[in-house]
Amino acid sequence: MTDTDTNSTSEQTTIFEVIGGEPGVRALVERFYDIMDMDADLKALRDTHGTTLEPAREKLFLYLCGYFGGPQHYIERFGHPRLRARHLPFSIGVRERDQWLLCMGRAMQDLSYPPELSDRLLEIFFGVADWMRNRDG
Repeated sequence: MTDTDTNSTSEQTTIFEVIGGEPGVRALVERFYDIMDMDADLKALRDTHGTTLEPAREKLFLYLCGYFGGPQHYIERFGHPRLRARHLPFSIGVRERDQWLLCMGRAMQDLSYPPELSDRLLEIFFGVADWMRNRDG
């Protein structure tokens, strides 16, 4: 993924490379879930993940590596992401979407992402998060 699209070619620099490869993706995922875990206003979103965030942290890391243009760890391990199908058991509305995006936005801010990068990523994440909604409100 580049700052203009989600595909990469040999001439493009991927988001994966821009944010520092696997260590950068790991830092983003860790900060994202730390924010979710620590903010009492996000308790409902946090509670959907069960007693521990470790499985979610690992799956998001594996997924984002590939999504950002790096190794396709998630696909190699679990097959096609089927994001919507995998999230259907969870009640996802506008509130959950917005809380997820809030966590991601704060994580990118805390990691000092350039505004143009975080804005572009939030735009992309919004599309995906909105597509995951399975209920009104």
